[in-house]
Amino acid sequence: MAEHEPGHAGYVEREIRRHQGARTLLEFDDVAEEVPVALVYNGISHAVMMATPLDLEAFAIGFSLTEGIVDSVSEIYDIEIEPGDEGIEVRIEIAQRAFMGLRAHRRTLAGRTGCGVCGTESLALLDLVPAPIAAPAHRIEPTPAMIRRAAEALRERQPLMAATGGTHAAAWCDANGNIVAVFEDVGRHNALDKLIGHLARARTAFDNGFVFLSSRASYELVRKAARMQIQMLATISAPTSLAIRIAGQAGLRLLSFCRQDGFVEYPAPATATATATATATDFVLRSEPLALPG
Repeated sequence: MAEHEPGHAGYVEREIRRHQGARTLLEFDDVAEEVPVALVYNGISHAVMMATPLDLEAFAIGFSLTEGIVDSVSEIYDIEIEPGDEGIEVRIEIAQRAFMGLRAHRRTLAGRTGCGVCGTESLALLDLVPAPIAAPAHRIEPTPAMIRRAAEALRERQPLMAATGGTHAAAWCDANGNIVAVFEDVGRHNALDKLIGHLARARTAFDNGFVFLSSRASYELVRKAARMQIQMLATISAPTSLAIRIAGQAGLRLLSFCRQDGFVEYPAPATATATATATATDFVLRSEPLALPG
């Protein structure tokens, strides 16, 4: 169940005019909430993301981990959520080692909806060369039955989507495709961060399950999953060419078009190993268009 922030349910009711043929109907409809969420580390604002104001503590933990700001939950000392008139400020206290690293590689994300690149100051700061994922203790072999089980269950685990039609979902599945946890947000990257934050806070092992997303597979999603040593990422919609490339470099298994009747797998490109050390500039120019410690 989603953790609701004071004054927020994840959606708001708005008056609408519904046009159907020659008729115009005055009705009320539920619309997904989207608000600015400022992530402030040790008193310094680092990013402003447009997000659904639910599960913000999990979001803060997940963002900190998937962006490489901290290496583990133990480096997060405290989280405070401060609502304001124009948005929400999430104040995160992290270890000094992590904070010094953040200051050295700081970027400001002036937020589109969960975009992982917005505000990056140069091509050199794009993290396009992931470290390989360690061999999992339990390697998952995807089957149509497994993917069908996850796809069917996910539809029933999205209350915000059912109410508004305007959110993404990120689910954690066990090795058999059974859904363990689901988080929703207007931004697909935010939904994934909320899920990862929840799992990290619960000390869930990331090497014995997979992520199922109700969205396309973009490079940021693959990069976040790879950083957490997640062995498999499954999405309902298509991947991008860069997502396929990064998944291949990291050794992450990428499945897309995951529906009730099957899925498409994207093996590592033959050139992935040879190009693993390519610079961000070279690739972009040539590519195709919490239980806290203490």
